[in-house]
Amino acid sequence: MHIDTSSIKRNQKIYTRHLLRSSFRENGKVKHKTIANLSGCSENEINAIKLALKHKNNLAEIGPITDIETVLGKRIGAVWTMKALADRIGISKALGSGPEGRLALVQVIARIVDQGSRLSAVRFAQRHAVCEIIGIDRLDEDVLYQNLDWLSQQQEDIEKKLFSERYPDEIPTLFLYDVTSSYLEGTCNELAQWGYNRDKKRGKMQIVVGLLAGPDGLPVAVRVFDGNTSDTKTVSEQVRILAKTFGVKEVTLVGDRGMLKGPQIDQLPDDFRYITAITKPQILKMLEDRVIQYELFTDKVCEVEYSGARYVLRRNPIRAEEMAVTRKSKRAAVEKLAQDLTEYLAEHGKSSVDAALKKAAAKIHQLKVEKWLHAIAGQRLITIETDEAALEQAALLDGCYVIKSDVPEDNADAETLHDRYCDLENVERAFRTMKTTHLEMRPVFVRKEKSTRGHAFVVMLALLLQRELEGCWAEMDITVGEGIDELAAIHVQEIKIKETSIRKIPTPNEIGKQLLEKAGIDLPPVLPARTANVHTKKKLHSERLK
Repeated sequence: MHIDTSSIKRNQKIYTRHLLRSSFRENGKVKHKTIANLSGCSENEINAIKLALKHKNNLAEIGPITDIETVLGKRIGAVWTMKALADRIGISKALGSGPEGRLALVQVIARIVDQGSRLSAVRFAQRHAVCEIIGIDRLDEDVLYQNLDWLSQQQEDIEKKLFSERYPDEIPTLFLYDVTSSYLEGTCNELAQWGYNRDKKRGKMQIVVGLLAGPDGLPVAVRVFDGNTSDTKTVSEQVRILAKTFGVKEVTLVGDRGMLKGPQIDQLPDDFRYITAITKPQILKMLEDRVIQYELFTDKVCEVEYSGARYVLRRNPIRAEEMAVTRKSKRAAVEKLAQDLTEYLAEHGKSSVDAALKKAAAKIHQLKVEKWLHAIAGQRLITIETDEAALEQAALLDGCYVIKSDVPEDNADAETLHDRYCDLENVERAFRTMKTTHLEMRPVFVRKEKSTRGHAFVVMLALLLQRELEGCWAEMDITVGEGIDELAAIHVQEIKIKETSIRKIPTPNEIGKQLLEKAGIDLPPVLPARTANVHTKKKLHSERLK
């Protein structure tokens, strides 16, 4: 390993470049491999590196060991890996090399490595060498809030560039779409509204998030709506994205039964196809009209054509068993309550039987089993009766579902339609990663509409990095979060020899080496000197004094 230095003269100016290189022999010829460009290093640093390489087997030869000081610098392993992956999958290119694009990349890396608010992202940059690697000279939380607005304004252009990067040759014809809600801790967000809360978080306003994904389940676009927006009203925006932004034609859109209903299907462009499912009342109506028969529901798919649409029927025996167990546990809970109430009535002679009966009825209503379970009072006893006929009717369609589509049979058979609808689970999994398991989309920590949309877009881009790492480390017994923590433990080591210093990257431990190897990432041997003005305007000390 050596430093290759050369100079050229242009227009009366001399330009010098320094490359860290290694030499090797291949097929009898000497070849050189460039490891790092050190042109940004000062002359003293170049001399120090040359001196260290000259005495690499015994640094003590340079001078007394007391003249060498090693200082632990910022963390570099995780952010270097994220930057390399962002370059590989096209995120860096889509965001651009300008100041705003680089700031956006900082936010994406901070989201996957550290999560939290814009304030915590700045503190993250104080501990990790993200600004030094990406090339940011100044960073504070206000700059990042402004960058969220820029991301919101440039979102469609960035999504279009990412789409072209991912599908350069053949544009897919199948897309998956689903929505979720994310509750808010406050009430000041401009998109906050009361609505159907999928998080089951009572007393919280929310926003609605729609995620459009390709056939591989990786997102291509994300949109944020008012918290009271119904699922069906979000579909037209996805159609516009596919048709106008991405310019795709002959599209098959996959959405669940609550999203693609009659009016939404009728409004689809002529070259759009759909795959969705119908509701339980619609299934019962088809059974009553003898369009389908209950015997067709088996563990194998069965297809029926009716009124220009294809219906794929199936019964999931595992889901049916789960529903039966759930009903059994609900009945046991109600019977236990009835027994407790009966014992209380026996021990307290003046207690009200009507009050006890109301408690049992309230429990039945809470568990939503009033159609086949009833509480009866008699001689200070609370008993539970089961309507077997009603129970049989309630369990009739356990595990049964019907998929509806207008995709021609020549393009997809019944099994393919079924599998493509089941691919929606990939979008649901993406939502879990975005909201809870890793990227922590909430708390949102922003109030303005543009900032909220920018925040959701940052989380989506971070999800792309997370899925890339997941694929790289699939054979390892480690989660993505654990792998990132392991890489984050790699620090820059600043070696000071008298008045000269170099920033050296140490060799990782065995797990770190394996993680980097699986991801196809090489850490640089040294980090060129670069300083960034990273500071927070909001200080922890002032908060603690309140």
